Amino acid sequence: MGYSKAQKARTHKRIVAIASRRFREKGLAGFGIAELMKEAGLTVGGFYKHFDSRDDLVSEAVSAGFGGWKSRVDAAKSGGPAVSYEKLIDDYLNEAHRDNPGTGCGFSALAPEIARSDKRTRALASKQIGDDIQLIAALLPGKDKRTARSRAILTFSALVGALSLARAASDETLSREILNTVADLLKDSAQGHQPGKRV
Repeated sequence: MGYSKAQKARTHKRIVAIASRRFREKGLAGFGIAELMKEAGLTVGGFYKHFDSRDDLVSEAVSAGFGGWKSRVDAAKSGGPAVSYEKLIDDYLNEAHRDNPGTGCGFSALAPEIARSDKRTRALASKQIGDDIQLIAALLPGKDKRTARSRAILTFSALVGALSLARAASDETLSREILNTVADLLKDSAQGHQPGKRV
């Protein structure tokens, strides 16, 4: 019986991981339960042994795509690579992240769809937005918490928006320009420079 519960938990986790990746790649409506279960090597009927509804799956899968920054900060505290405001921006606004939405930020891939999701999914997203803003604010220089929070909100919004636009642009030069320009402006403004000017 113990093995059966452990096996079910592993299978559940695998289904959520596949759904999280595919939803970020194809959108919440772009990947169905039949496709999901086939990719997981299971029958469609088996879906309801793991989830009460599609909304339950969406909530878990969307939530599984969150928390990447916190994991990096936690790893840094345990002796892993340091995390700075500048590194966070560079790791987010790059071509590899742009070209691989399935392993990237859930917000840049799904924000408009999350806004139209059920209350549970939106509540999970709201908490994560708050956590990410708080994390960014803690990385900013200076002591003024109100200013740091405002800059963190601007930074988070700019990151998600820039990556979304870079993905939407079919012109590679424009797409790269969006990523590089927003990254440079965010880093300059956080250091107190005039936007777009180097010192």
